[in-house]
Amino acid sequence: MRRERCAPRQDWRARVESLGFDFHSLDGAYWVDDACYRFRGEEIDRIEAAATELHQLCLEAVAQVVERGDYAELGLDARAAELVECSWRAREPALYGRFDLAYDGYGQPKLLEYNADTPTSLFEASVVQWYWFEDTAAGADQFNLIHERLIERWPQVLPAGAHVHFAGCLAAPEDRATVEYLRETCAQAGFQTQALDISEIGWREQRYVDLDDRPIAQLFKLYPWEWLLAEPFAEHLPMAPTRWIEPAWKQVLSNKSLLPLLWRMFPGHPNLLPASHDPAAIDGPLVAKPRHGREGEGVSLHQSPPLLAAPDTVYQAYAPLYQSAGGHAVLGAWVVGDTAAGLGVREDDGAITRDGSRFVPHCFD
Repeated sequence: MRRERCAPRQDWRARVESLGFDFHSLDGAYWVDDACYRFRGEEIDRIEAAATELHQLCLEAVAQVVERGDYAELGLDARAAELVECSWRAREPALYGRFDLAYDGYGQPKLLEYNADTPTSLFEASVVQWYWFEDTAAGADQFNLIHERLIERWPQVLPAGAHVHFAGCLAAPEDRATVEYLRETCAQAGFQTQALDISEIGWREQRYVDLDDRPIAQLFKLYPWEWLLAEPFAEHLPMAPTRWIEPAWKQVLSNKSLLPLLWRMFPGHPNLLPASHDPAAIDGPLVAKPRHGREGEGVSLHQSPPLLAAPDTVYQAYAPLYQSAGGHAVLGAWVVGDTAAGLGVREDDGAITRDGSRFVPHCFD
């Protein structure tokens, strides 16, 4: 694994904008066209195997939580727990997720967190970097089957002939791109689709409806479950016939309290880092993460454990990221359904990956 400088495509801005990627320079330089990460084939195999293994561990964790009713540690109240149990026992299928991994080409990839509910940077990982790879012929291949796997997955998630609504905060460029891209893959899978802003969802005659009063039977929401439960219309969730994508059981996986749960269930697992709600349980440098923080918000590094545990905070052993002249790199391993499907690399000048961290394409030999 190494970061390499490369000649940027002469017309790369026009090229990516033609794909619908219009936020390539948001807050400076988001897309990097003059560098790439190059892997060996065996390193890609290791990353793929780690994502597959972690996915199975996570499913075991959900099953245990539902069986034992251990929701308090995850910060889930009775209403959230009821939704988790109903969706898990109904075997509602999930669509996708992204494991963020620390890896430098040696040893085993280590799980930093699981973006299981509303992962973004999907369009960049699936489409934008693939066209970069085809344009540059930088390596022998790219770990990127995301698009094909999504099209294959939709018929396993939806009933035949379904009309699917796609909702999110569409004023945000990255959210809009993610929603539109997933809507396109769903349409390519043969389903009728319709986009709307999350604020445009209404309630009428015991069901959620769109602006035309059309019932929302199937809804993909790029909107976190904890935000959804805080909305005034959340009181209708238990009685609404709407099928949610991602399903409500993803609440068990989409908060960082999953990390101590996994470490307790699988202590010493090679793809996991020690994690706890008690900082004193972690030896050496550690990272403090809010239970529901996103894009690096509220994350802090500590050389020694804080004296007191902060509420709703998870502590995880520090794992150094791959470092180069480009900064610190975190690997995003994508899972579609139950299968590892691709890789995206984000890098930042600092050790914490944030909303504006750069996306760098990859290839392997």
